[in-house]
Amino acid sequence: MGGKGKLEKWAELLTFDNVVQPRNAEVFEKDYPLKGKWKNEVFKNNNPIVLELGCGKGEYAVGMGTHFPNKNFIGVDIKGNRIWRGAKTAFENQLKNVFFIRSQIDFIASFFDKNEVDEIWITFPDPQPKDRLERKRLTSPLFINRYKAFLKPGGIVHLKTDHEGFFRYTLAEIERCNFNLLESTFNLYGEALDKLDPKTQEILSIKTYYEKLFSAKGHNIHYLKFQLTNNFPSQEGKIEL
Repeated sequence: MGGKGKLEKWAELLTFDNVVQPRNAEVFEKDYPLKGKWKNEVFKNNNPIVLELGCGKGEYAVGMGTHFPNKNFIGVDIKGNRIWRGAKTAFENQLKNVFFIRSQIDFIASFFDKNEVDEIWITFPDPQPKDRLERKRLTSPLFINRYKAFLKPGGIVHLKTDHEGFFRYTLAEIERCNFNLLESTFNLYGEALDKLDPKTQEILSIKTYYEKLFSAKGHNIHYLKFQLTNNFPSQEGKIEL
């Protein structure tokens, strides 16, 4: 934490040039000014864009930005005191390919244009286990439809979670929607990790704060990745966790 309180972190966050913090009124049912312009105006290159949704302290955005300098990474989270850590690390290490958006993920389609994003990481999101909160799950039809608005054809979505119910819910949605399931394991750090290609192993070696916490408690870490397809059906009933 560096001894800083929330107010100090929020104040310092305003001094970083690798973060935007739009008000809700700027993105509610309207496009953010950088939509469609991230490569030209922010990263100043034509490299692929990868999102980390619910990025927390930005461990994946920063870690992948370090490992893959030829890709651009954007972490998205509403908690400013969490984003402060990732933004500060990226700022101090001069990672020009790492950026952060402080906003609710509900507004994610306001930030990115059609085919602007190549890949999405969802790392240890709130599983929203209550049935009435199904729409809030980041792999629900509501959010998948938002991703389809800006994810390139063949773009990949990754999920890491310790919550088995949420993991099974996502697998069922992938099957229902005829998405292309590329990888799936209920125990990533068991035998499954050795079966993955070296590049994927390198990426998955990056661990978030919550992943370390859950692993220390003996929780299995579940992982999957899939590609969206164009024949995404409307929601038909609910899948309980």
